[in-house]
Amino acid sequence: MKKKIGFIDLFIDEWHANNYPAWFRSAARKDEFELGYAWEEKNNGGRSLTEWCKEFNMTPASSLAEVVEKSDCICVLAPSNPEVHAQLADLALRSGKPVYIDKPFAPSKAVAEEIFAIAKAHSTPLMSSSALRYGNELISGELQALKPEIFCTTGGGRSFDEYGIHQLEMIVSIMGTDVKDINLVGDSNKLALTINFADGRIAQAAYAPTFPFTVSAGNTTGAKVYPTMGNFFPNLIDAMLEFFATGVSPIPAEQTITIAALLEESCKLLHKK
Repeated sequence: MKKKIGFIDLFIDEWHANNYPAWFRSAARKDEFELGYAWEEKNNGGRSLTEWCKEFNMTPASSLAEVVEKSDCICVLAPSNPEVHAQLADLALRSGKPVYIDKPFAPSKAVAEEIFAIAKAHSTPLMSSSALRYGNELISGELQALKPEIFCTTGGGRSFDEYGIHQLEMIVSIMGTDVKDINLVGDSNKLALTINFADGRIAQAAYAPTFPFTVSAGNTTGAKVYPTMGNFFPNLIDAMLEFFATGVSPIPAEQTITIAALLEESCKLLHKK
């Protein structure tokens, strides 16, 4: 019997919910899963839950609790509203069923730690990630083998508050969590964030709304430059279904908490200016 994937969202007619179904249905483990129930907290003026479910062949749930009860694994979406993730995920986190929480995971380090604590207390497998962690270029192993001493990313999007997560996810996935301090220059339309690691390594994230996502990395022996990030969403979905199948997150909780902390602190620095 196929495992049912449930969707919990702030409002269902949004970009991730509108695109995940097709990727799930073409993923490597697609034959083991099917899309089941969906629920939204409110409508944002888009398609109603009933209309949306009819289009994507899912079943509208009468409550968030129904999604948790009738699903084998749960996606908590609301990708533009991390401030509601703890609330939307709370019941799922107490279910013992695998839960994926969309990026940005949490609005602060404290909330991120609280979410993981609830999951741990109820033996609930938990995963969260930016899709950019799963670009072909980052999962090829080349950067890990290089062991960069300096790691530079660029990225864009509507705002750094919402889209900075992607660069931070790429940085932490390769450079780790041993952050010493950070500094930021610029403003909401252009900024450079520098992350200093305890062992002297450096990472930098440069943001402007129109920047593409790129990576450059180097040390005294060589360098890698990737002007594009490829296939990241399908790769993320493959990793998510592997997580749903095994109940084992491929991402250490420490990394997700560090990313939340870095985003929180960098946004504080940005908005002080």
